[in-house]
Amino acid sequence: MKFFASRLAGSSRSPLQRFMRSFESPRYLLKWVFLSTLIGCIAGLGAIAFYAAIHFSTSVFLGGMVGYQPPEPAGEGETVVTSFWAAAHPWLLPLVTALGGLIAGIIVFTFAPEAEGHGTDAAIAAFHEGKSIRARIPLIKLVASAITIGTGGSAGREGPAAQISAGFGSILGSVLRLDAQDRRIALATGIGAGIGAIFRAPLGGAILAAEILYRDDLEVEALIPALLASIVGYSIFGAWSGWDPIFATPNNLAFSSPPQLIYYVVLGLLCGLVGRLYSNGFYGITHIFHHIPLPTGSSQPSVDCW
Repeated sequence: MKFFASRLAGSSRSPLQRFMRSFESPRYLLKWVFLSTLIGCIAGLGAIAFYAAIHFSTSVFLGGMVGYQPPEPAGEGETVVTSFWAAAHPWLLPLVTALGGLIAGIIVFTFAPEAEGHGTDAAIAAFHEGKSIRARIPLIKLVASAITIGTGGSAGREGPAAQISAGFGSILGSVLRLDAQDRRIALATGIGAGIGAIFRAPLGGAILAAEILYRDDLEVEALIPALLASIVGYSIFGAWSGWDPIFATPNNLAFSSPPQLIYYVVLGLLCGLVGRLYSNGFYGITHIFHHIPLPTGSSQPSVDCW
């Protein structure tokens, strides 16, 4: 309802007011070039810090304690998969993973309960509810997610990167006292910039920033700012980490005959089913744990902005 109310309010503006808040206005465009550049710079630096924290945590926990080095994407390191039993202390892996979850949980529920989970849902909720993301969230999310990933937890970079950079965008909107709509765009721009930077996919990050916010719609106003911010963030992160794509394609892999499409169809269906199964299992287990009477802290942020 808030989405349609905002659209209705926008349609009630005069033609001059709509022009001044569109990218056809040089002043409005220049404003978002400046804001997007700032968000992209912070997202790029945040991606570097997050990437370095993951590698540091992995070397300390999995490398130092277990003696196991997990494989990395082709664009980031060694892709060789070594046997789990070849590790120096394979029996320590479940204990280290549990220890990482315990440490991350204590950090999150002590300092920022809203940083719980994978991060994308929280960023989307902040966008739709018009709430500011507290200044501590990016740092808490960075540390907790790096520990979770570095100890072998089932987690990825996309959710934390989205919430970290969305937090930066929200903080910038509050500091510059942007109006409600511009703060929402800044938050969405942060989501795209973070994803585009750490995955070295600026166009993909910009499109994701516009489409992930709705099930059946796009936040078109976020496309241009998110693209600018993603390019800036990708440039900063790429200058530090390199420009190779994260995932490599074997040279002998090529489409040579139409019947191969059948295998892609089967693969797509299987991946969709596995993804649905994992998603239902993830949220189902989360729902179960939320109903266990354990002290988890308050999910409501305190009155201070920090």
